[in-house]
Order: sequence, then structure tokens, then C-alpha cells
Amino acid sequence: MAAVASNFTFPAASFPESAWSAEAAQAARAHPQPSAYRALDLELPNGGWPASVLIELLLAQPDIGELRLLAPTLTRLTQEGKTVILLAPAHISAALSDLGLDKNHLILIEADKPMDRIWAVEQAVKNVHFGALLCWLPEARPDHLRRLQLMAAANDGLTFVFRPLAAQNQSSPAPLRMLCQPAADGRMSVEIIKRRGPVHCKPIVLPLAVPVIMHRPRVARSLSSSVFEMPSYTIAHSALAATAARHRAALPV
Repeated sequence: MAAVASNFTFPAASFPESAWSAEAAQAARAHPQPSAYRALDLELPNGGWPASVLIELLLAQPDIGELRLLAPTLTRLTQEGKTVILLAPAHISAALSDLGLDKNHLILIEADKPMDRIWAVEQAVKNVHFGALLCWLPEARPDHLRRLQLMAAANDGLTFVFRPLAAQNQSSPAPLRMLCQPAADGRMSVEIIKRRGPVHCKPIVLPLAVPVIMHRPRVARSLSSSVFEMPSYTIAHSALAATAARHRAALPV
């Protein structure tokens, strides 16, 4: 796994959609991405996940199925050749290829420190025309979220941020906020607590995508590789600090 210093730039060759035309970019803003859950799309603004805004999903706990919830949308984006970036996921419990995602259009960025994560998000939003950016930011402050919302507005992709359920009473600039909690039979309860339009009061219980591997015989599952290969990077906090110190030292007294 490669260590990434503060001058890290995302490799242009990894992002075929970075050359979107102005017409395609405008179309992406105008047409939300369907979630593949009809009951949810009926409640989402304009019938799908809105582009160019911050979408905040508040989780009862990490890894309750948030990737499976988004899998239909992410699968479609990667199959269209658009990049999906995963920033500091708490877990990747199921092989993403078994959820249908094309690994050739996935990038994993790992960062332990909150400020490293925010920096990595800023670099992604500034430098990449991605299909979707998923960031796990449990310790994000309101000012972090405001910056992220402003940056998302300048990009044509979907920007999801995952935070703890306890953050629901905190102010947030995200135009779309949802509470996500596990439900019976492997489903997920989703409640929209903030959206553009009328208030939504009733939770929606959704069946989550089931990885292909779960349809295989148990023996075949055990023989399957659990490692999902994709480009991955580690944000090195020490490298960031060293570079910042060099910049400070170069400033005139």
C-alpha cells in the first residue's frame, strides 16, 4: 500500500470520466441518480440521490449495510466507467465485486486522523470528477461539513458522508440527511430527517443488496478470496506535518 504525502494527486489515468463534456456535467446535475429502491426514490428530491450536494447518512453503528444500501447506485456508476472513491471506511465486510462494483473504477483511501481525512476529501473533490465519493467522518465538525458541502457543489458526482447516529441533533449544512438503522431480516430502516421539500416522518424499511457470494454453496464461499484488490492509498500524517513545517520555514520572517 502506497504512502501518500501532501503533494499527492490522484492519477489522471484512473479517472476516464474526468474529461466529461460541459453538456454531460450539466446533465449529471439535472438528473439525480436513482437508488434502485422505489419506496426511497419516491421520497428523495426529484426521485433519486441528488448530485453536487452533501448527502449525510447517520449510522446506528459502522458497517450496518451502508455499502449494500448504495450498491445498486455504485454498481451502475462503475459500470458506466465513473470512479467511486472510498475514504476511510470503517469496514469493507463484503467483497465489493460480489456487490456488482467494477474494481477497475474503485479507489480506497485510508487515513486514521480526522484532519488527514478532511484533507483527503478536499483533494478528491478538487481534483477528480468522480461518480461518487463515500467518506466516513465520525469526528467531523460543522465547519468541516460546511467546507465539504461547498466543495460538493463544485463537483458533478454524489458525495456521501457517514456519521454516527448521535450527530442527528447537531446542525449540518447537508441538504439531505438520513437516519440508517438495522431492521429485521437483514433489512435497513431509513428515515429522512432533512430534505428539500415537505418533512418526511415515516421510516422506510428497505431490503439490502445481497452479495453474489451469498448465493453460492457454502464450500464455494469458503474457497472464494475475501480480499478485494483495488488501488489504495494511505494518508501519512507525519508526511503532511513535515511538509507543512517546510512551508512555514520558507516563509519570510
